[in-house]
Order: sequence, then structure tokens, then C-alpha cells
Amino acid sequence: MKGKVFSQLSIMMFLEFFIWGAWYVTVANYMGEIGMKDYVYWAFTVGPIAAIVSPFFLGMVADRFFATQKVLGVMHLIGGVAMFCAPFLSFSPVLFIIGLLIHMLAYQPTIGLANTLAFRNISNQEKEFPVIRVFGTIGWIVAGIFVSGILGADKTDIPLRVAGVAGVLLGLFSFTLPDTPPPAAGQKATFREIAGIDALKRLSGKNFNVFIFSSLLICIPLAAYYSYAQMFVGDAGFPKPGFSLSFGQMSEAVFILLLPFFFSRLGVKKTLLIGMGAWVARYVLFSLGASDAVAWMIYGGIILHGICYDFFFVTGQIYVDKKAPADIRGQAQGFLVLVTYGVGMLIGAQVSGWIFNARVTETGAAALPQWQGFWWLPAVFAAVIMVIFWVFFSGKEGKRKN
Repeated sequence: MKGKVFSQLSIMMFLEFFIWGAWYVTVANYMGEIGMKDYVYWAFTVGPIAAIVSPFFLGMVADRFFATQKVLGVMHLIGGVAMFCAPFLSFSPVLFIIGLLIHMLAYQPTIGLANTLAFRNISNQEKEFPVIRVFGTIGWIVAGIFVSGILGADKTDIPLRVAGVAGVLLGLFSFTLPDTPPPAAGQKATFREIAGIDALKRLSGKNFNVFIFSSLLICIPLAAYYSYAQMFVGDAGFPKPGFSLSFGQMSEAVFILLLPFFFSRLGVKKTLLIGMGAWVARYVLFSLGASDAVAWMIYGGIILHGICYDFFFVTGQIYVDKKAPADIRGQAQGFLVLVTYGVGMLIGAQVSGWIFNARVTETGAAALPQWQGFWWLPAVFAAVIMVIFWVFFSGKEGKRKN
């Protein structure tokens, strides 16, 4: 891979996740500040909605009719403008959420497009892509440090504007990326293929069904962290919640490098169980540390993010790739995203929102005893799913047919 291409792809990945990280770790505190506390869960519902819609846009349109870099550019321009304008709509919770929804509908497909563009322009995917992809994690970390650690703007609309400007910049930059023709030009696509229904039919079996069922269910309690951790950290007295949460992404960058070591020695079942167990441990630490705002427990829960994310989500992707025959791997991965980031997180965002609005009615230190009860619910839910997975998933797989 040429140095110019490496630089272009690395900048693309950095900005891709800088955009998301800039607003995602602060928007709840901003909404609480402007009187939209009861609507926070809707800000974290728009992402799952976009995750459900995205595969159909990619499969039916982007992958078949237009050069990847051009679609990437147009979508980021639309998403960037929508995000920049969202604060102007903050006089109405409904309009504000619609602004975020427009952004995510434009942004969510760009994750797959960025991966596609990178894969099409490198020669050794296994060695070169992880090096490029890590710039995405760095981008998320830098965004959190910038908007929260440096600007201290957790409760303002600045992070949304920063994300909007970054989106427009990436949109313009995308048109300079290597020309990448549509990967599936001339090929027919069906709803069943894009939704992964055909892949599910071929992969269906006890272990795979238990894995999918458990993945969907455990994403319900998982959504509570993404939706409300920043508000909890703020109520616990941490002056820069977004910056504090960036330690989770730092942990993610470390554990992604350690994952191959653990996976090769423990296998898929034990690795997934460790990931699920980390989510339980995170919520237990949050609950135990809530009433007295015990900093080491709260930071411990945040730093567990590396194990939570890598050992569950990344291991799940590896499992699906190993399980699926070569001709349906893409469909199978798309189905996994639809189930987890789409349906599971959508249900989770809504459920956690209802629970939060009913249980956490105070703010600041007065809310800490209420947070204690709030975090026990996802902890118990995740623990039950972990036990179900442990009992019914055997971990023994037959050889894959390529």
C-alpha cells in the first residue's frame, strides 16, 4: 500500500469516528441542561433505527450504483449539516430528535462505506486494515478529550457543532479519496439477502440460534451504558464526563490487541462469557459506587469497556465469520449488526429510558441513591442472559463449508 493511500485512509477513519465520539458522549448532559432530560433515550434510539435502515441503503443503492467515495462524501455532507443545525432545533424536543435522526440516517451507512473503501484499496487486509482502523478509535478518544477535557463543553451545544463541522470536512475530503467503483455493480439484490434471512436459514442450528438470541437480549441492558453513563458520571461529581468516558475507548484500544491471545486459548464460548461477565461487573461497580460516588469503582466500570466491547462484539463478529460459508459471510455479518446494534439496542434504549424516567428523578448528588437502584436492573438482566448462554451454548462447532 502506498504511503499516500495509507495517509488518506487513516485520516478518513480518524474523522469517521471523531464525528461520532464528539457528540455521543456529551449529548445526554446537554439535553439535561436544556430541559430535555426525559427525552435522552430518544437520542440513543436514532442510532439503532439507522442501523436497521443502513444495510438496505448499502445493499440496494450504495453498493450497486455509485462510486464509494462519492456516496461517502454526500452522506457526510448531509449528516454534518444536520448535526450542525440540530442545536437550532433545541426549542422543541421532537424537532431536535428529528435532527439527530437525519444525521444518523446519513452517518450510519458511512461506517460500512468507510470499511469497504479501505478494504478495496489495501493489498493485505489482515495486516493493514487493523492499523488503519485503530485511527478510528484514536479519533473517538481525541474527540472526547477535545470537547470535554479541553473545552469542558459537556453541557453545551459545542460538541454537536464540532461534530457537524467535522462531518462536512470529511464529506469534502471524501471526494479526494481513491476512486472506488461500486463493489456490486450489476448484481441483483433481494430483501432476504440484505436482511440476512437467507444467511440465517443456512446457519440455523442450536449453537448459532443461542448465540443470536443471547446477543439480541443482552444488547437490551447494554444500551443503558451508552444512554446514561455520561449523566451518571456527571451526577457523581466528575467535572468532565466525556473525558472520563474516553478512558473506556483507551481500554478498548488495548484489549483489541490482546483479544487474539485470549481467543486462541479460551475459544469462542469462554471469550464471549468473559465479555458478558464484564458488562455485569461494570453495572455492579456502578451500583456499588453510586451512593458515595466512589471514584475507583466508577472508573473501574468505565475501563471495563475494553473487555465489554472487544470480548463480546468483536468476538461475536469473529464467531460469525468462522461459522458462515464464504458466500454468505457478508450477509451473516449484516444480520448480526441488524440484531445487535439495530433491534437489541433499539429495545434497550427505549426500555432504559422508561426505567430512567421512572427511577432517576433528581439531579446531582441527590440522584446518586436513585442511580444505585437503576444500575442493578441491567446488571441482573445481563447476568441472567449470561447464564442462559453458558448453559445452552456448547462451544463445539463442526467444520465450516466454504
